[in-house]
Amino acid sequence: MASKKVLNYRANMDYIDKTTVAVFIVKDNQLDDLQSLFKKIHLGEKQALEATFFGIVQGVGFRPFIYRLAYQHQYKGWVKNIGLGVRLHLESQNPESYDQFFVKLIKELPPLAQIEKIEFALAPWENCSKFSIHPSQKGESFVFISPDISVCEKCLEEMYDPSDRRYHYPFINCTDCGPRYTIVQQLPYDRPFTTMSGFIMCPACRKEYENPLDRRYHAQPIACPECGPQVVLLQAGSRSPLQGGIKKAAELIQAGQIVAVKGLGGFHLITNPFHPQAVQRLRKIKQRQKKPFALMARSLEVIERYAYLQPNEREWLLSPRRPIVLLRKKQDIPGIAPHLKEIGFMLPYTPLHYLLLDELELVIATSSNRKDAPIMKEETEIDPLCDFILTHNRPIHMRADDSVMKIVNGQPLFLRRARGFVPYPQSVPDFLAHSPPIIALGGELKDTISIFKKGYVVTSQFLGDLDDYQNFNYFEETLHHLQKLFSLNNPQLLITDLHPYFQTTRYAEKQSIPHLRVQHHFAHLLAPLLEHGYSQNKLALGVAWDGFGLGEDGHAWGGEFFLFNYSSYTRLAHFEEMPLPGGDTAARQPWRMALAYLTTYFGSELPQVPSLQTIPTRDKRLLLQMIANQLHCPPTSSCGRLFDAIAFLCGVAPPEIEFEAEAPMRLEALTQDNISEASYSFRINKKSHPWIIQFQPLFKEILEDITKEKNPNLIATKFHNTLAKLIQKIAQEVHRHFNIKTVVLSGGVFLNSFLLKKVENLLQENGFQILRSRLYSPNDESLSLGQIAYGLNYLNKPKKK
Repeated sequence: MASKKVLNYRANMDYIDKTTVAVFIVKDNQLDDLQSLFKKIHLGEKQALEATFFGIVQGVGFRPFIYRLAYQHQYKGWVKNIGLGVRLHLESQNPESYDQFFVKLIKELPPLAQIEKIEFALAPWENCSKFSIHPSQKGESFVFISPDISVCEKCLEEMYDPSDRRYHYPFINCTDCGPRYTIVQQLPYDRPFTTMSGFIMCPACRKEYENPLDRRYHAQPIACPECGPQVVLLQAGSRSPLQGGIKKAAELIQAGQIVAVKGLGGFHLITNPFHPQAVQRLRKIKQRQKKPFALMARSLEVIERYAYLQPNEREWLLSPRRPIVLLRKKQDIPGIAPHLKEIGFMLPYTPLHYLLLDELELVIATSSNRKDAPIMKEETEIDPLCDFILTHNRPIHMRADDSVMKIVNGQPLFLRRARGFVPYPQSVPDFLAHSPPIIALGGELKDTISIFKKGYVVTSQFLGDLDDYQNFNYFEETLHHLQKLFSLNNPQLLITDLHPYFQTTRYAEKQSIPHLRVQHHFAHLLAPLLEHGYSQNKLALGVAWDGFGLGEDGHAWGGEFFLFNYSSYTRLAHFEEMPLPGGDTAARQPWRMALAYLTTYFGSELPQVPSLQTIPTRDKRLLLQMIANQLHCPPTSSCGRLFDAIAFLCGVAPPEIEFEAEAPMRLEALTQDNISEASYSFRINKKSHPWIIQFQPLFKEILEDITKEKNPNLIATKFHNTLAKLIQKIAQEVHRHFNIKTVVLSGGVFLNSFLLKKVENLLQENGFQILRSRLYSPNDESLSLGQIAYGLNYLNKPKKK
């Protein structure tokens, strides 16, 4: 799972020409193929072998690893970084042993190295006298850089060893761990091109850095107390330095103070979760009265006091990526995740965090940002948010938030993909791999950017909602950084959402680059297709459920069933359209959608539902008039808005929500695994094209259950069961009519783990193949990846004469 060392899922040998003699695409358990390959490589007398490695091979200890391996085999030659990867030159009087060398190389890779492919070539004999590591070669760059990685066990052992010169040093790192993406300014990944360039190595660090047999050989962030970054504790506002550093900061946190702590990709706001006044003050500062906070715990043992832990959740928490993992509550901590059944935990991932948590068992660790703005990376902007600042003088070049995931049916489900996973490279299927460079800009909310070059896609970290000007600046900053990092100066195509008023669309229209616009839900569904390397022309059933995406007809879509492939889609079925009273306002006030459904299905005489009594009569009357006169009531088929309506009728959603998907999250929190397999009724009108899914029977039966004062947990569970059975029903119809057995699930609604688990189980029981994102979020973060898939297919289509 998280520790997997190879990225690709194919093994292939392709003989090219007299110079490049073979290409080996790495796959686990395919080492016999590698040995077979070497039987077909014929080295002449005094002829060297060169191997070029592609993947995450720079800045991860790969060159010193090769050096040690070559030293063991008594080979001569050299290894060096090049713009596109790492090149190895081998000279030996015993070339018959090369196959064993490369088998061992793949089996014993350093923890962070990931090999995508190896190209072998014959080269002139250079008569090398020894094996050496050559300086990096600057060239056209599309080498993969490692994500930022948690401090490793060996460094922790040294940090806690009183006899070690890095004892309690909060910036200890080696080639197997530490900052990467957030400190790199450009490639190749060498110290002068990182934010460590201003720190001159002391003689002891220089000796380690230059020794190929040392664990810190060419570890670009190498540092120690003599020559590296230093921590300082400041009073917010006055900037007066305080004595005591990390230990003093821990005391302040314990006492209920809010301390901004500088991490890898930005600052956390950290405080005591058991101090009610501190929690309430933090909520006021962040302008989030109900949205959940994440917690950082000293150990798994601490986490297990408050949450249930499954084995795969434990593995992800301990992985070098160190995401926040949402876990089922065992014991509630008031004020941390109100009205929800899950709570987010992470373990320390920097040496500084470890030292801080030595003094504290559990802390709130939330991103240091104003509401809806990007995470802060400079201490100069953070004073109004905190009481004290625990900072240091190693600059952050590229900000990145913590990644957030949960585990559903044993597989990761990302809510936010950032630190620890970016810039993970995604290979594309062969039929798309030979396209020119392109860039996809995503949508408007939860945006990401994806770039394609030389057969791979790199997707940025989570960038937030671009209707906020600070986030849009962050978007531009990240776009320029990715273009610089991967030498993507002349993209042949820009791809955006269909919506003409999204910031990304407007940005693309100002560029002098050809521009494609892709329907929102089509892009959602193409993302898992690309991630899983799905066949080129094979059709699949796509289920795209979310809050909003502009449809081809100009309406707000969101409850969609497509028949599709990389080229096109047919809208097979969708939820019955409802008025969206007040447009975007209805997405913030769930009661509006409840009234829209009730009046559409049952007329203006509203049922006596307790939750409706909380809305002033005047407001209800005005809304009914809007609906009757079709005044500012655009039609929507959104699944998200259906969830809003049901959540409000069940009495679990407030009249106005604070954050996106709050109402559906509260409704999911009511569900219970073993309470009932029963469901409500629905109709599929197949006389229309597309088919229309009608929920009048569902609302009638839910209102009956509410009137009978049935348990809200039962109602919520039956509602979720209904949606799962709807997908099963459509899938069975599609299989019967079109012989399609692959179902693709995407869109923000599938962050609902209860629903997703139900759907996956039902489909698998009926023999369907399910594709959903594993390494990306199904929400709008994945739009840019799906847009890349569409753009690549567009460029590879045969042009009409």
